Amino acid sequence: MIKTILWDVDGTLLDFLAAEEAAIRACFAQFGLGDCSGEQIARYSAINQRYWHRLENGEITKPQVLVGRFEEFFAREGIDPALAVPFNQAYQVRLGDTVRFMDRSDALISRLRGRVRQYAVTNGTRVAQERKLEKSGLGKLFDGVFISELVGAEKPSPAFFDYVLDRIGPVDKSEVLIVGDSLTSDMRGGLQAGIPCCWYNPKSLPCPGGMELDYIIHDLNQVEDILSHK
Repeated sequence: MIKTILWDVDGTLLDFLAAEEAAIRACFAQFGLGDCSGEQIARYSAINQRYWHRLENGEITKPQVLVGRFEEFFAREGIDPALAVPFNQAYQVRLGDTVRFMDRSDALISRLRGRVRQYAVTNGTRVAQERKLEKSGLGKLFDGVFISELVGAEKPSPAFFDYVLDRIGPVDKSEVLIVGDSLTSDMRGGLQAGIPCCWYNPKSLPCPGGMELDYIIHDLNQVEDILSHK
């Protein structure tokens, strides 16, 4: 019986791509870079995902992700890469300006309050995540929030999950469920931590062979069906 849920934030509870697009367009305007086209945003997003995967694999550090992705993007777009540092600082703030819930996740979290303990577990920066959680109202609904920047480790590392489980414990790992959209971060981390894993897969993507997940859902509200199973 699941008694505790660890919720990923970006791409799971909140529409990250919508926030990303709005933040980049706002920063382009702020730095006098003109309009940012949809094609440019798509190119940046691909670079960004690659950098985050390298972080999850332990190949680079968080600061290298935050600045390096913009340095590479700007170099490819003919923009001065020296803007990467101030641009990223402004971008982190802007990320918290756009809140769009996935599958009415705010109502879901509200309904589950008191029924299970709920925690946010995120690799996003402190600046961006605290703004998102405050503006969305989700922060006050959780029993706790774990931001990797404050934890000192990133998902999927065992150190991140050890920290979380220690702080919310003592718990029976079989009663803790992680829900997230990332196979490389949320699901891999959950599997390594020995807790049940629920992959949020709204696009019905194929599940990689060899990754045995406990649940695959296409709508976040299906979590309620999981909780009804004793």
